[in-house]
Amino acid sequence: MNTRVLAYLQLHTAVLLYGLTAILGDLISLSAMSLVWWRVLITSLSLLGFVGLGRRILRMERRLVLRYIAIGFLVAMHWLSFYGAIKYANASIVLAAMATTSLFTSLVEPLITKRPFRRLELVLGFLVIPPMILIARNIELSMQLGLWVALLSAFLASVFASLNKKYVDKAGPFEISFIEMASAWVFITLLMPVFSQEMGRLMPLPQDWIYLLILSLMCTTFAYVISMKALKHVTAFDANLVINLEPVYGIFLAILILKEHQELDPRFYYGVVLIMLIVFAHPMLQRKIYGRKKV
Repeated sequence: MNTRVLAYLQLHTAVLLYGLTAILGDLISLSAMSLVWWRVLITSLSLLGFVGLGRRILRMERRLVLRYIAIGFLVAMHWLSFYGAIKYANASIVLAAMATTSLFTSLVEPLITKRPFRRLELVLGFLVIPPMILIARNIELSMQLGLWVALLSAFLASVFASLNKKYVDKAGPFEISFIEMASAWVFITLLMPVFSQEMGRLMPLPQDWIYLLILSLMCTTFAYVISMKALKHVTAFDANLVINLEPVYGIFLAILILKEHQELDPRFYYGVVLIMLIVFAHPMLQRKIYGRKKV
């Protein structure tokens, strides 16, 4: 098989698995805090072999390790709000909100990486507001809290993604991932006594273990490894287009597995389509205006 074709298959597989995380979060009976605690623990353990059982971490600069630990705390807050939103609403609503991550990133990244703002990104950022209002008005009142928590999760994702971009060349991808996952686990563990009532049951039910292992090993570790391999053989522009499919794949899986279309107004999906059009227009217009090399 052609290397480039294989890379695209790997990238699509990874994005499909990322889209599955919301569905698994809905299926797992644990609270958001317990779910994320197990996810980051299992993922950290699965990455131990890639970092020489932690020996590579000890050789890293202390200040850099502390930065990745701080990013790991942000990752924990992102996942807590992500799965908390699913418990408040449903997977489709959360995935629709998460489609705004790339637009949040276009506003947050210049502040973090000190690059200039781009007018195109600001315009597209404001254009996403009307379809989000359309979505908010066409979901049940009881689910609206989940939508706003999901938007918070999207914002947090944009912040830690921008910070990762700033420091991605300072260490290997597996070392970065291990530090962030392990520190996320420590952060949530420290929160447990404070939020013991919200945490609920810690031990998963038998069926939860299956979903947790798929979520941690397949949708996190495996998806990350194959996506990193794929990114070496595809352009940044093409990678962005595929990555933007995550909400599409996720909502399709939510309809197929969870039958969520039965509890959502058709106008909700009109809002989703408008957001996805804006999201996909972003890299295309960016390449046209700023040139292929800058995208």
